[in-house]
Amino acid sequence: MGESLGGLKRTLMCGEFRESHIGQKHVVMGWVQRKRNLGGLVFIDLRDREGLLQVVFGEEINKDAFEKADLVKSEYCIAVEGDLVKRESPNDSMPTGMVELKGQNIKILSESETPPIYIKENLDTDEAIRLKYRFLDLRRPDIQRVFKIRHKTAKVVRDFMDENGFLEIETPMLTKSTPEGARDYLVPSRNYPGMFYALPQSPQLFKQLLMVSGYDKYFQITKCFRDEDLRANRQPEFTQIDMELSFVDMEDIIALNEKLIQKIFKEVTNVEVQLPIQRIAYKEAMDKYGSDKPDLRFGMEINDISEVVKNAEFKVFKDALEIGGSVRAIKVPNSADMGRKQIDKLTEFVKAYKAKGLAWISYKEGEIKSPISKFLKEEEVSGILSKLDAVPGDLILIVADKDSVVLQALGALRLEMAKKLEILKDNKEFKFVWVTEFPLVSYNEEEGRYQAEHHPFTMPMEEDIPYLESDPGKVRAKAYDIVLNGEELGGGSIRIHDTNLQEKMFTVLGFTKESAWERFGFLLDAFRFGPPPHGGLAYGFDRMIMFLSGTDNIKDVIAFPKNQNAYCPLTEAPNVVDKNQLNELGINLQENN
Repeated sequence: MGESLGGLKRTLMCGEFRESHIGQKHVVMGWVQRKRNLGGLVFIDLRDREGLLQVVFGEEINKDAFEKADLVKSEYCIAVEGDLVKRESPNDSMPTGMVELKGQNIKILSESETPPIYIKENLDTDEAIRLKYRFLDLRRPDIQRVFKIRHKTAKVVRDFMDENGFLEIETPMLTKSTPEGARDYLVPSRNYPGMFYALPQSPQLFKQLLMVSGYDKYFQITKCFRDEDLRANRQPEFTQIDMELSFVDMEDIIALNEKLIQKIFKEVTNVEVQLPIQRIAYKEAMDKYGSDKPDLRFGMEINDISEVVKNAEFKVFKDALEIGGSVRAIKVPNSADMGRKQIDKLTEFVKAYKAKGLAWISYKEGEIKSPISKFLKEEEVSGILSKLDAVPGDLILIVADKDSVVLQALGALRLEMAKKLEILKDNKEFKFVWVTEFPLVSYNEEEGRYQAEHHPFTMPMEEDIPYLESDPGKVRAKAYDIVLNGEELGGGSIRIHDTNLQEKMFTVLGFTKESAWERFGFLLDAFRFGPPPHGGLAYGFDRMIMFLSGTDNIKDVIAFPKNQNAYCPLTEAPNVVDKNQLNELGINLQENN
């Protein structure tokens, strides 16, 4: 017993030592951060999960230990026994900087080759190398702090949910493919050749079934999977805080979740979230910010100037208004001196969002500069300035097209200008907002059918149900997203719990009765047996940890993430499998030509 540790037993972790421990004999274990040989003394900064401790070895303290200590190198894993003493030259930048351990016994637990990455904070190394050697990257103190925050957040969530009567219940990872949205990850079945399980995109159907089962309040912190093209802050497998409640309406769910958010941010970051959190309807969010996840930390709101320019001679404006579109603008403060080259770059930027171009008006003291001024009457220019409350020094940027293009382009341009002007550079505030009254469905031109904006089980607002068959695009949903600093933190809805209404919804989405029952029959069948009114919400747990830990990279908050191509450089997954495994599953691979 204990032979690999040389009979030593750790007494405290490196970062836990304080002046109150002076005079005590201790054993510490960890990794060598740095070694310095100053002649008759060897100093080692020893690191573990809790921090650094300086250990000093000397010929006069213990000659044998001194000679052994001089052999160690960076990232050697060692155990040291000695007396804790007051440090002669304190280091105020370390919590343990007032003390040091006088090493009287050292055991090298394992040696280390020279690491391919430095084990230090704020490492500026290629991400591919960091992911290949993620086990070393995870040793870095700043990354370890992230995972302490992740652990603490999960504990706060579990404590809160327990205090509020929720049961944590696990739902299956191997389930049925119900493709409506992102692609499923499929798992072939050996027992049922030619058939497949799907990994869950969310526990949606099972948590609704748990409400039918009478569990009243359910939650879990669970993995979900989506086989979709990745963006910077998306991963193929991610974690949700998932919940569902019975006998509630939207107000109940929002009130509970505001308290949860307040508790998380107070206990994890000591930030006070003021309640109630602001709410904004989807239409207002789109009209003002061009986004259903608006960043409210700055202004530059979108203004509709269609009425002001409705009689203007400018062809671009006229064409947009004739097709039922609009002319809208944002005001960029202190930017009237922006050069033509910079504005040309902004024009290219909005073209990426299908805008045909970008008009602009520079408003300086007593001077209006604009390439479109010759097409506008003086009262039209002054009307635009008035509509946007412009003052000298402002730059006005205008897009004209169909509404969807205008709002998307200006919404993106608003964020781009905030970035260029570094408006949010030192902004550490957390600006929450609930977005409500989403459209229930949107029309997919390519597929020639309506599709659910959230998912097919979302309840329409009662007053809009009459439009479900006659004008589905007009129907608003009992859906709500919680948005933080321009990112969707979570979202949910009240669910349909009536079989007839659910079948009607499937009809709107283009399902036949047969195909709806084929895909979702187990849910529809359950609704025959007294389902309660219910609703829920799910948070992106990884994204929440990004905010709480102050990182802008989702890979920092996941222990072993994939890269942007859903590949793991560490384990080299996905990879080929043995042909016998494929034979057992009845799978033949096509040869690529």
